[in-house]
Amino acid sequence: MAKKTTKTSAESEETRLKKKVAERRAAGKTSEGTAAFRALRKRLKREQRRRRALVLRKKHAAGGKAAAAPAST
Repeated sequence: MAKKTTKTSAESEETRLKKKVAERRAAGKTSEGTAAFRALRKRLKREQRRRRALVLRKKHAAGGKAAAAPAST
């Protein structure tokens, strides 16, 4: 397993993967069933799961603070 490095680019991994998947679909070069395309989609789905999990963790960590803040102002 390769060591994960920090990327300095402005766009996220998820954004880059979305672009790649869209390009491949638009070009029609690869069918939905090829191994390379499946791997690309799996990586995209994994990144989406990570993002959703992070949002959920932050929401739970905020606890009642997030719900109480709009009501008090």
